Amino acid sequence: MEKILVIGACGQLGTELTLKLRDLFGIEQVIASDLREPADLIKDGPFESLDVMNKEALDQLIAKHQITQIYHLAAILSAKGEQNPKFAWDLNMTSLLNVLEAGRNGVSKIYWPSSIAVFGPSTPKVKTPQDTIMDPNTVYGISKLAGERWCDWYYQKHGVDVRSIRYPGLIGYKAQPGGGTTDYAVDIFWKAILEGSYDCFLRQDALLPMMYMDDAVKATIDLMQTDADKIKVRSSYNVSAISFSPEMIYQEILKRYPDFKINYSPDFRQVIADSWPNSIDDTNARGDWGWQPDFNLEKMVNTMLDNLENILVEAK
Repeated sequence: MEKILVIGACGQLGTELTLKLRDLFGIEQVIASDLREPADLIKDGPFESLDVMNKEALDQLIAKHQITQIYHLAAILSAKGEQNPKFAWDLNMTSLLNVLEAGRNGVSKIYWPSSIAVFGPSTPKVKTPQDTIMDPNTVYGISKLAGERWCDWYYQKHGVDVRSIRYPGLIGYKAQPGGGTTDYAVDIFWKAILEGSYDCFLRQDALLPMMYMDDAVKATIDLMQTDADKIKVRSSYNVSAISFSPEMIYQEILKRYPDFKINYSPDFRQVIADSWPNSIDDTNARGDWGWQPDFNLEKMVNTMLDNLENILVEAK
């Protein structure tokens, strides 16, 4: 039986991925780990406190639970990374190398997320290809590009079965976002319901690739469950779902909250967003392992509002 370790399980993606993996494999087969206290949604299953930069602690945990698969999600994201670049580089790179070494020493399968942050100002912005110019200008993007090359190297040199997706901005309601440039697309829903107005840190026309969390989790698990011989990209796959701007999501929310107001006050995160693509070409993912998103903008907005409204009603 598979025994799965999720590193960074208390984050936005980690929370929802842990829940789905426990549905698929059983609660006791999925070990959640993080430096933070376990999130309410995942605290009923096995949890281990782990600093993934400590290789000895990671190796001991793998041996203790006889881990066969690792989902390594711990990272410092784009906006926070620019505020503390040295720490972001150290965490993002040291932790990945520790996990890849675990793969070289016996863990059978590894998942590590990359990001559209690997692209940069010289990258084609429309339908960005799988293979293209990559000149990231954030520490987060630089670390993700370096990580992609390490993943491919460990596969080519050591046969480590490591798989990866370049996520766009992720939108979900079960956990708070972790300091990324696309966080506005989660915050805006809370502000629409609770306050009736939102001060957006991006321009109204800042078009970016985005994805609803259910699609992100589905893509991740689909990739990990695909036969190894079908995985042709060992750096990281482009995946695409929706592209929208703050104004586009605002107009969609107005259909449910007609009095909702928005103000645009771009800050340093707009410079980061300007270096990223407007849309992504994910032909390779669709052809190699059958990727297909389920959520468009309208479905995503209504699903987010429905769930947040329910959470707030239950909290009263």
